[in-house]
Amino acid sequence: MKTLQHYIDGRWAAPSADHGRFAVINPATEAQVAEIAMGGVEEANAAVAAAHRAFPEYAALPLERRVALAERLLAVYERRYGEMAAAITTEMGAPHDLSQRAQAAAGVGHIKETIAAAQKLDWETRTRGKAAVVREPVGVCGLITPWNWPLNQIGAKVAPALVAGCTVVLKPSEQAPLSAQLFAEFIDEAGYPAGAFNLVQGTGPVVGHALAVHPNVDMMSFTGSTRAGISVAKAAADTVKRVAQELGGKSPNLVFADADLEAAIKRGVLHCFNNSGQSCNAPTRMLVEDSVYERAVEIAAAVGATVEVGDPAKPGKHLGPVSSKMQFEKIQRCIEQGIAEGARLVLGGPGRPPGLERGYYVRPTVFADVRNTMSVARDEIFGPVLTMLRFRTLDEAIEIANDTAYGLAAYVQTQDLDKARQVARRLRAGSVYLNGAAQDYDAPFGGFKQSGNGRECGVYGLLEFLEYKAINGFYAA
Repeated sequence: MKTLQHYIDGRWAAPSADHGRFAVINPATEAQVAEIAMGGVEEANAAVAAAHRAFPEYAALPLERRVALAERLLAVYERRYGEMAAAITTEMGAPHDLSQRAQAAAGVGHIKETIAAAQKLDWETRTRGKAAVVREPVGVCGLITPWNWPLNQIGAKVAPALVAGCTVVLKPSEQAPLSAQLFAEFIDEAGYPAGAFNLVQGTGPVVGHALAVHPNVDMMSFTGSTRAGISVAKAAADTVKRVAQELGGKSPNLVFADADLEAAIKRGVLHCFNNSGQSCNAPTRMLVEDSVYERAVEIAAAVGATVEVGDPAKPGKHLGPVSSKMQFEKIQRCIEQGIAEGARLVLGGPGRPPGLERGYYVRPTVFADVRNTMSVARDEIFGPVLTMLRFRTLDEAIEIANDTAYGLAAYVQTQDLDKARQVARRLRAGSVYLNGAAQDYDAPFGGFKQSGNGRECGVYGLLEFLEYKAINGFYAA
């Protein structure tokens, strides 16, 4: 059984003191597969000191050199791709096919897109007068990433930060540390200068807080729950550091009567259940026009009934477990609360699927006749639970969709593209997807309201890690 360590100043390091051990549990088997020698404030401070020392020299590297390092990182990643996919399946239960096709692929996609963005970005421009406006790295960045899409978020933060010329300290989720440890191996093999990238394993309240309050950390980039994001922002405020946050969601999926109903409902159900519902932008609130509502409920129940749940180590399109016992128990409470509030249960419900007595497996669940005031319509459940609501007019649909504390994503289903575009402009969400469109790696990703601030992906993600400097009088004429 492997004991995970920290990567500080170009070396693997054990903690300087005993901060305890954290068991890494395979959620499919409930067996321990590794442990973390937990980091503390001392390790966080050592990593920040290493990043602070390395910053001047690393930031001064020509862009071509930083891009070349990213290309070497990409080559190592692609050569060891299978290891990464297997690590993600083991640590958080993503099924084999999903890990291969999407989870591990996201890290590759973000590195490639960051390289392309850096090569097309105008790093220096001229004002109408004599000033030069240059883009320079923010400095030392603390990066906190979640367990649900671990390499998507590591790739979306580490790649642009390093290409921008920042040095970083990564604190991954203790629930999914294997993929982050492997990524640190990739960094080491790619030959990054000591201190440019550092990894400290530990908890948010200890290591994350130490990064957020540290005076030599210039920026915090956080992905996780809204509650934890608020804590990071408050801790960072005293040192006036930049804070970028990608937080929770309760995304609406508006299905109009003129949509291809069979296709739209099937797509919405499967998307909601994807990754066992553990995606911040999952379309968990399906709003259906009244005239086709009952038919939509029938389709949703039928599609959901075909979704299988099983061993994530095996190939196939089935769902795996949710990530942890704590997550499993939270989802069970949410399902029971939905029943208690009077939502109509048309599929699934509490408990494990038949035949799965061990592992954190959840029954895919669909609630109909949900009101937007119910907890299952307002709280981020983070499991394979779909809520279905009805609307009568376009304006009512938009009102219900926007009646949420969140604003990460929204979805629109209609065969009238002009209507889809008009609706999209009225939805308060950072990303809107029309008729099954996918997220592009070069499109900005982030939220409105309590879903966060700042943007990731492509040139937009790169800009988050850059400052503007105006050099007045730079040009003689």
